[in-house]
Amino acid sequence: MSTSAQAQPGAADAPVSAVEKRLADLGLTLPEVAAPVAAYVPAVVSGSHVYTSGQLPFVNGKLPATGKVSAGTEGYADEPTVSPEDAQRFAAICAVNALAAVKSVIGDLDRITRIVKVVGFVSSDPSFTGQPGVINGASELLGRVLGDAGQHARSAVGVSVLPLDSPVEVELIAEFS
Repeated sequence: MSTSAQAQPGAADAPVSAVEKRLADLGLTLPEVAAPVAAYVPAVVSGSHVYTSGQLPFVNGKLPATGKVSAGTEGYADEPTVSPEDAQRFAAICAVNALAAVKSVIGDLDRITRIVKVVGFVSSDPSFTGQPGVINGASELLGRVLGDAGQHARSAVGVSVLPLDSPVEVELIAEFS
């Protein structure tokens, strides 16, 4: 993945976790946590779990694309569409943004002992059925940066529209010590 997000202010002064080093090896850095677009917080700790709000694929504060995910044979000519391959990359960006939200409440991503659950939403053309392949972008990224702790239960759901016309949204539950 060639898209890297903007680092948090002061991140150069903070110790970098092994998880962040693995992200860096992939050409990625943790972004600033996106400001909520409604009445919620990006992440909440309950016991030994972090629950993230749905994360959009913001890069430097902007969505890289909008529209419904389509294999190219569906949809209407006047609607913007996103290829499944691009949507898969955007799902990985959502996962990075979710990790930033986790870090914002637990301080160190090396504290993650397991990603328990990932829920991915794909703004889908009505005949598009490749939601699992799209959300693999998030699942594979989590596996690459967290190893066995990144293996998780998952749902991949097709929806008619997402906030800001985003093509994908990902939320996760992370267990930590």
